[in-house]
Amino acid sequence: MKIVILDGFTLNPGDLSWEALQAFGEVEIYDRTPPEQSVARAKDADIILVNKHIVDAALMDQLPKLKLICVTATGFNNVDINHATEKGIQVCNVKGYSTSSVAQHVFAFILSFQNRIQEHNKSVQQGDWAKSQDFSYTLSPIVEIERKTIGIYGFGRIGQRVAELAQAFNMKVIATHKHPLRDRRPGVQFVHLEELFETSDYISLHAPLNADNVGIINARLLDLMKPSAYLINTGRGPLINEVDLKEALEANKLAGAALDVLSKEPPPADHPLIGVKNCIITPHLAWASLESRQRLMNGTVENVKAFLNGKPRNEVNNI
Repeated sequence: MKIVILDGFTLNPGDLSWEALQAFGEVEIYDRTPPEQSVARAKDADIILVNKHIVDAALMDQLPKLKLICVTATGFNNVDINHATEKGIQVCNVKGYSTSSVAQHVFAFILSFQNRIQEHNKSVQQGDWAKSQDFSYTLSPIVEIERKTIGIYGFGRIGQRVAELAQAFNMKVIATHKHPLRDRRPGVQFVHLEELFETSDYISLHAPLNADNVGIINARLLDLMKPSAYLINTGRGPLINEVDLKEALEANKLAGAALDVLSKEPPPADHPLIGVKNCIITPHLAWASLESRQRLMNGTVENVKAFLNGKPRNEVNNI
């Protein structure tokens, strides 16, 4: 078997090992692959691993030996699933590996807003504490998150984990969800989307992206938020109308936003939210803790092993 990894850097920038894959055959690893080099690198591959690299019909048609596409992620919109099915190529993904990592990042955002660790450290480092007449000072009020309300849009695995952490902080948890009876949890109240935006002190987005919710977080919903409330998105960038969010932030209709995802990644230099006051942006790293990436690596190895044993797992197409 020949296994080719076309864009391995985000999964393994050097702190993990690809060694487990080498038990299955010859392995070629590329951190990134320009589209024009895809065929040359993968033409003899039986199995390819991709994270965000595009595997369309034109590429598959030029890879005569290809039997398995392993997506090193949960989302697989970078692969033409229908064409893979037509050609008898199995496609597998990995689910659930990043739940704890993403939920942790949500609270890193919340605590960053409320405790202002970096701002206070910068103040101390530039000598403000040494010059102070008092033993203690704050640059802005520090607000406890206990008894505050967190609203969760989308109550799947990650949303449920965020709820668990919120309850550990003694927060009130409300959520929107398509299956409230199936996924009900003690202490979690399900509400309509409008009520979620009206009453929450923190709103955290975790719904999968679909045709019905592209741009759903728009001026109408943002106008419902408390001026003291914060919007957090570690889900999918296109859930938010980014121009509407910029205008809402500049008009102080909400206290701040924290985003790990944007509608276009990497973003253009003139992205409307870069440089906006009270908008924290991180580069789609919520999923990428060391432990999370190791789980993703392990899951990918198991997908390859299962396929070679004739019992594929985590299939996203039926062949």
